[in-house]
Amino acid sequence: MASELSDDEGGIPAAFKILIAGGFGVGKTTLVGAVSEIAPLLTEEYLTDESVGVDDTAGVEAKSTTTVALDFGRITISDELVLYLFGTPGQERFMFVWDELAYGAIGAIVLADTRRLEDAFSSIDYFEQRGTPFVVAVNCFEGARTYLPQEVEQALNLDPHVPVRMCDARHRESVKTVLITLLEQVMAQGARA
Repeated sequence: MASELSDDEGGIPAAFKILIAGGFGVGKTTLVGAVSEIAPLLTEEYLTDESVGVDDTAGVEAKSTTTVALDFGRITISDELVLYLFGTPGQERFMFVWDELAYGAIGAIVLADTRRLEDAFSSIDYFEQRGTPFVVAVNCFEGARTYLPQEVEQALNLDPHVPVRMCDARHRESVKTVLITLLEQVMAQGARA
């Protein structure tokens, strides 16, 4: 999904694909919506009785909808750089969608919730196995215990080069800081290669 096309009339910006991944109810849809400069495309559906016993709503009991395909947003960084954001579904039963969404992505944000940190492992494993640069963004929910980034890094057994950032997925500036960290990580991984 990366391109570096230009024309004689000033050029077309380079466009890069970023994935937003994490467990069910961690705030991926909220994150995409907070930073997207366009009305985000959302594939939210209401939870039904069919999901009882399938979707673990512990810690997110008030959640009434879930992403069933993807979330999509766009943010223009500069005249030369545009990021397309693709939020993945969080439930294991929708993991088959991830390979299609991951195609062409330059990096990923793994959104984590410290109340259910174990839900981040499948996303981390996915990107590690693919060699995709990623950062872990801890969505700081009200009332949740606060941890230091180093504590989260240790609990998730992350490689030392994987950044951990605290964020609030509802706030544009917080999300932009995470995106900048990811872009720095992508560049650093490219330099290490």
